[in-house]
Amino acid sequence: MYIRTIGAAAVAALVATTAYGQTVNTDSDPSAPFSTYKTYAWTTGTPALESLGEQRIRAAVDAQMAAKGFTLATDQAPDVFIATHVLTQRQPQLIANGFGPWAFGGAFGTIDVNTLVQGTLVVDMYDANTKKMVWRGVATDTVSDKPSKNASKINKALAKMFRHYPPSSN
Repeated sequence: MYIRTIGAAAVAALVATTAYGQTVNTDSDPSAPFSTYKTYAWTTGTPALESLGEQRIRAAVDAQMAAKGFTLATDQAPDVFIATHVLTQRQPQLIANGFGPWAFGGAFGTIDVNTLVQGTLVVDMYDANTKKMVWRGVATDTVSDKPSKNASKINKALAKMFRHYPPSSN
């Protein structure tokens, strides 16, 4: 019984820990001529379910692109196209109650299940001439019910993503 209780507590702690951590990854085509890319334009992706969220994402990506020296191509052909994809998924979260050192005396705890919404933001960059993807950033985090908190998470995730742009040639 002791091992089952400790095992349940460990699983609950692991699930709770992974549910709250923001993860950001990037990937790129090592043969892409990143130093030649100076202008960009938006192309169709998978928009956020609500338009204010989509506007915030686009504004944040525009800011990151400007910080990297890009300009939005309005009257000329761009060097790259940018598409964003927003995905959400409901995730069960286990919360252990009553587990601890005192549980050895025969007291048992309970595990409650909460449902969190996990959001994934993908930023894809395509070479305008070859139409091939040259860079991708992916960020995953728990979605808040507060828009200001989500905007902060988006800005933080995009800053982490674009730290890896342009990719190193190693």
